[in-house]
Amino acid sequence: MEAKKGEIASNKNPKKANLLDHHSIKHILDESVTEIVKSKGYPEDVSMSNIRLLIGTIIIVIALFAQFYNKKFPENQNFLIGCIILYPLSSTYIVFNGILQLIIYIKEKNAILFTYPPTGSFHTTGLVVTSKLPRFSDMYTLIIASADPESISAKPPVEFTKSVTQWFTKEGVLVEGLFWKDVEDLINKYAEETKKSK
Repeated sequence: MEAKKGEIASNKNPKKANLLDHHSIKHILDESVTEIVKSKGYPEDVSMSNIRLLIGTIIIVIALFAQFYNKKFPENQNFLIGCIILYPLSSTYIVFNGILQLIIYIKEKNAILFTYPPTGSFHTTGLVVTSKLPRFSDMYTLIIASADPESISAKPPVEFTKSVTQWFTKEGVLVEGLFWKDVEDLINKYAEETKKSK
């Protein structure tokens, strides 16, 4: 039934990628994966995105304060000299930017989606969905893992690596029914995995 939803969505509004641009292909596939996972009852966890937005906003406010200080040039000369000297050494900017980069490097990596457990489920964790499409390659890897790998409910990660050529037409239109089925099969495989042994 859900595969039919993918086919219906494909007929209404086909997703088209530039087949010469792997970023375009990966973007469309990742966007479709997000739709499929959410349709399977996993609500999206946007807390990590909110933290990144908050830290980015703080960085921008600091930069705007330095840019639009309330005095004209001759009067703010010492302030500007101080900003120029302190900019590379500015502990606040470096700390917040460092935290932002650390979150991206350690927590997110190649993750395209973080989810909460399905509503009403007490025997599973949320998911971390990760994808890879190396440059100059047609092999797309999709990995579904537990959002909390230390949990008793955590299951071992599952993945597939397949050529993107089986999901796109010559014109670059995504055949959503085929892709939907492959992603759904992977989600079902994850759901069927036994609990990891400790």
